[in-house]
Amino acid sequence: MQNLSLQIPMTKEVEKPEMIAGETVLEINLEAVKHNFHYLKSKIAPNIQFMAVVKANSYGSDASEIALELEKEGADYFAVAYSSEGEILRKAGIKKPILVLHPLLANFDIIRDNNLEPALYSKKILNAFLEFLKIHKLSDYPVHLKINTGLNRLGFEPEEIADVAEGIAKAKEMRVSSIFSHLVASEDDKETDFTRNQIRMFEKAGKVIFEKLGYTPLLHCTNTSAIIRYPEARFDMVRSGIGLYGYTYDPAENKNLAPVATLKTVISQLHNIKTGESVGYNRGFIAEKPTKSATLPIGHADGFLRAFGKGKGWVIINGKKAKVLGNVCMDMVMVDVTDIECKEGDEVLVFGAGAPADELAAAIDTISYELLTGISSRVKRITVKNRIYSYKY
Repeated sequence: MQNLSLQIPMTKEVEKPEMIAGETVLEINLEAVKHNFHYLKSKIAPNIQFMAVVKANSYGSDASEIALELEKEGADYFAVAYSSEGEILRKAGIKKPILVLHPLLANFDIIRDNNLEPALYSKKILNAFLEFLKIHKLSDYPVHLKINTGLNRLGFEPEEIADVAEGIAKAKEMRVSSIFSHLVASEDDKETDFTRNQIRMFEKAGKVIFEKLGYTPLLHCTNTSAIIRYPEARFDMVRSGIGLYGYTYDPAENKNLAPVATLKTVISQLHNIKTGESVGYNRGFIAEKPTKSATLPIGHADGFLRAFGKGKGWVIINGKKAKVLGNVCMDMVMVDVTDIECKEGDEVLVFGAGAPADELAAAIDTISYELLTGISSRVKRITVKNRIYSYKY
């Protein structure tokens, strides 16, 4: 397999990155997406297909832009959570198959009209979709079977699958494109036995379904961490979500990836706070010594969580950490810049390239997923190509 390594050469342009806009923006770096995709592809054999998970607006970025880039780069399949997300991709021009992981009864028309492929996870959803196909005189419609191997969220139980597959085999209205499951803790060293048992259960279930159907749909159960840690679980296709956006379970492995989304803002105003004076709502910070604060146009309504208040969270200003002062407001946050040379209008890095989201997330005992997907729609998305970093393989 191809051996890819990430190099980030420093240049004059990097040392003085261009200010995009004097407001809060989310930069989406398509070069980073391409790098992450090809790095993860390098872990698998050429004959194994790759499903790109672009649900939740591509983990808070821009699903249309990301999916179009990945389709050009060779992604075989896309996965979304809900039908409306698949509809957005089709309107953007995506041609590759799109798996809807959690289809709902109310959205079958959207699925049909956009040639989306639903995951069937219970007898109720199976029977309802089969009836829908009969009413609309459709045949050989692609569907996917979800098997529950321990997550206990969605999926047919292993003891159901023989009857389910036998019923589908008799139905000319649908054809199974893939069989899949979801690993519970593939990133966790303490759960290796559990994960390997899931893989065995899934493989066994696949054989039962193959026998009943009389043909062999694709098998897939890996997420990003399993792509790296469990080669025996790669089967016919792998799925990746968080890895495509620059993060894994392992800080060492993260060095091989590049954050796609970089959240930036700007200093609106500086204040000199005297000893005994307070900052923000409910006097969340009271100065014990003269303090300089910077007010930033970003708050919990933008996705900078209130939990970051009172020094738990920080931003990066001119290469230095500036801790949050007091409580995070809805539209603003104040940070301590007492020891930082800065001025009004200076750019502020919240997370992304140079300040990984998982490090900031750990400060409030959460995960990068929550930060990435929590960025409000009112934050402007700007798609860039290699503005700050250059990725070479």
